[in-house]
Amino acid sequence: MNWLGIASIFFFYMLIFLVGYWASKKSQSTDSEDFLLAGRRLPLWIAMFTMAATWIGGGYINGTAEAAASSGLVWVQAPWGYGLSLIIGGLFFARKMRRYQFRTMLDPLSQRFGTKATGLFFLPALFGEIFWVAAILTALGTTFSVIIGLDVHTSIIISAVIAIIYTTIGGLWSVAYTDVLQLGLLVLGLILIIPFLLDSVGGLDNLVEQYNATFGSAASVIPNKSDMGHYFWNWIDYALLLIFGGIPWQVYFQRVLAAKDEHTAMWFSIIAGFICIIVAVPAAMVGMVGAVVDWSSLGLDGPANAASTLPYVFQYLTPEIVGIIGLGAIAAAVMSSIDSSMLSASTLGVWNVYKPLVKPKLEGKSLLKSLRLSIVIVGTAATLLSLKVDSVYALWFLCSDFVYCLLFPALVCALFDPKANTHGAVSGFIVAAILRFGGGDPTLGIPTVIPFPMIEDGVVLFPFRTLAMVSGLVVSVVVSRLTQTISPPKELVVVE
Repeated sequence: MNWLGIASIFFFYMLIFLVGYWASKKSQSTDSEDFLLAGRRLPLWIAMFTMAATWIGGGYINGTAEAAASSGLVWVQAPWGYGLSLIIGGLFFARKMRRYQFRTMLDPLSQRFGTKATGLFFLPALFGEIFWVAAILTALGTTFSVIIGLDVHTSIIISAVIAIIYTTIGGLWSVAYTDVLQLGLLVLGLILIIPFLLDSVGGLDNLVEQYNATFGSAASVIPNKSDMGHYFWNWIDYALLLIFGGIPWQVYFQRVLAAKDEHTAMWFSIIAGFICIIVAVPAAMVGMVGAVVDWSSLGLDGPANAASTLPYVFQYLTPEIVGIIGLGAIAAAVMSSIDSSMLSASTLGVWNVYKPLVKPKLEGKSLLKSLRLSIVIVGTAATLLSLKVDSVYALWFLCSDFVYCLLFPALVCALFDPKANTHGAVSGFIVAAILRFGGGDPTLGIPTVIPFPMIEDGVVLFPFRTLAMVSGLVVSVVVSRLTQTISPPKELVVVE
């Protein structure tokens, strides 16, 4: 056991917990809007940092390093993909959502398509949030195992318990302030580490040269179609998935709807997108160093797997105290990101499913009690999943996969198609689900059923996810117009 590492983790965790508890004092009322949306009082600077910090969590940092070390920069798509999703979301979605004063992302779907149909769209939203939390917990477990020699599963469970406790206490105020602290710790840890890492590989120029020699055309962020073959279409599919699949998230819209006005909602989303892209650079450099450094000359075998690249590099390529502080700061930042998704998934489950379908009169303290119980349930489900999956990056992609295919078309129709109706939305969902799950998924062990073209080594390289999304969108639009008489469209109304 590394007792210095344990002390570092304890210090940073206590810091996160104390900030979360202090922030919870801002939410002492029994008003659910205060708990869920911080009373719609989030100023620009807090909203901007909490939005960026929500994306820049464990999956972001560890996943970027993992992909850069194992596959080349060409496959480090998630950072700029999610960054663009925030920018596009701010330009086209944030203002309209805030203008109507919705409480959740599913509220416009509930108004347009009814509460029962909304229960169907809740499923991809729920699983997306659970996969997100699981990715963060997996990143945390691998980081812990390197820092202090603690068992990965034990690390995951301890971190999940702490995050569940302070999220249930303070709601969005706790989440927002710990997110601001998280981002600061994360930047501090990366700034502290990078100079030592560059020194270990002979400087930046040497790093780039060795990395290019190792990965060839894959060392570039821009894909080379001739070298990639059919994988080029797979790259396009994932790029679109991340850009547009990063929009229909309650964890995103919870901050948009908590902004003090629609102007603030737009600008903090755009600024946060640029922050996400910038912070990805040092994370990718960590992966590049892990890929080219001569571990055998240091008497080491190298990381056990690509997911362990970041903590392994920090631990063995920097002075002990620097590595411990850097990893401790990142571990605390990783832990802080868990709360956002737990709160978001719980909000959707209680507000858009449980309350309207099971207990319509649920209000006040009973509503808050249900929200807190839901946080525990979601956190537990994500913890169990993280104990079964090893790859941070695989879970990271999977987060936006289902919401891109199944939820994005419905959200677009609800907000921007005045003729969209329930029959169209449900029909689009069914078509998109058949096409998406027919392509299978190796991470979840789902077999390929539909004989798509471009299948290599059991992997569908044809952009079937984008096909599923576009097909769902087209079917929604067409069926809605064919069923106007039996299912008249409903208008969006401002929530009082």
